[in-house]
Amino acid sequence: MPRLTEAPFLHDDVDAVNTTLGPYTEIGKGTRLAQVEMGDYSYCDRFCDLANVTVGKFANIASFVRIGATDHPLERASLHHFMYRSASYWDDAKDDASWFQHRASRRSFVGHDTWIGHNAQIKPDITIGHGAVVASGAIVTKDVAPYTIVGGVTATKIRDRYAPGVADRMMALAWWDWDHATLRARLDDFRSLSAEAFLDTYA
Repeated sequence: MPRLTEAPFLHDDVDAVNTTLGPYTEIGKGTRLAQVEMGDYSYCDRFCDLANVTVGKFANIASFVRIGATDHPLERASLHHFMYRSASYWDDAKDDASWFQHRASRRSFVGHDTWIGHNAQIKPDITIGHGAVVASGAIVTKDVAPYTIVGGVTATKIRDRYAPGVADRMMALAWWDWDHATLRARLDDFRSLSAEAFLDTYA
């Protein structure tokens, strides 16, 4: 793993368009980003495909994850992209700008301190709450509540990540807003304390 700094670290063959990356972020090899905002300390592993998504801080995105997979027009006579990528087929036709605007408007949100497992998919217009976990291979078609673990096709709740009340206390603490020096000073407690003991110390 590279030594991360405030400058985002992009591995080889990353394709990023209209994308903003926060400090200490890392983007894995072969990843494609389009209209992405990624918060501080978040990363994605190899060969991810993220579009039209805001990612919070400290998000952990495993390899081959897809977020915001683009739509096809189900209500039209054809699904094919000749209708909206028309300039690729005819010299006298323009691409359908309104269709691309519609796609971009269907924005997803991935909260702080989340974990999106290998090969998971998150559809457009979905919110993954702070602290939530999406299991490997899951396909998420509905919002996921904070500190909930979901899995399956389509994804359903497996269990809560914490005991009742702990999630609310963790969101109120909002440790992800601490500065870099504070995180370092409290690193040993992050490593050694349970969530409840950590909250008792700092909340």
